[in-house]
Amino acid sequence: MSLQQNSVLIVDDEASLRKTLRTSLTASGFAVEEARNGEEALATIQGHPFDLVLLDVNMPGIGGIVACRRIREASPHAGIVMITVRDFDDDKVRGLEAGADDYVTKPFKFRELRARLQAVLRRTRLQVETEPRVLEIGNLKIDLERRLLWRDNEEIHLSPREFDLLAFMMKNSGFPLTHVKLLRSIWGPEYGGELEYLRSYVRMLRKKIESDPENPTYILTEPWIGYRFHDPSATES
Repeated sequence: MSLQQNSVLIVDDEASLRKTLRTSLTASGFAVEEARNGEEALATIQGHPFDLVLLDVNMPGIGGIVACRRIREASPHAGIVMITVRDFDDDKVRGLEAGADDYVTKPFKFRELRARLQAVLRRTRLQVETEPRVLEIGNLKIDLERRLLWRDNEEIHLSPREFDLLAFMMKNSGFPLTHVKLLRSIWGPEYGGELEYLRSYVRMLRKKIESDPENPTYILTEPWIGYRFHDPSATES
């Protein structure tokens, strides 16, 4: 996938970090612009859309969470990756629920950041195309139209709720999904705090799709946040 036409807006109040990221991302083929805070980012986005926004959580002014929500409203198809401080899990959850696609925690390696940005680009492009009828990840194959699942070409029986949960996670493969987002997406908007529902279904799914349910390779736990569906055959580019 060529990155030459992909644009990214870096939003951070640290000039040194913006400079470092601009240099690295430009060398990787991105067209890069900068904003010092959320207000400046919103004004910049009004001028033209960006493929990606790299957004710091902790900034003066309106702050990263509010900026994320407003950027998502103004540019619904942009990919948003939050920059958070390690161990501040509330920031991660609030960022994801405000519309961020993913996050990286400081300090981070540029290789990790680039991989996250590339994954977000892949997903945002799929969202504007027709949703595929069949998804294949690792040794799993799911037919979204016929509501069937195979593991190593063997059909696996799923209850309707199990299928809905697995399909949602596979369609969002590689991205963190909060407990609240999963509950409201699968059970309905009135849900959000019934974590045991979600944990029970995740346990049942792991027993059906994982070679070793106690050491899962597909449905990974994001501590204090939720879950992330992982492709065990994927390699970081």
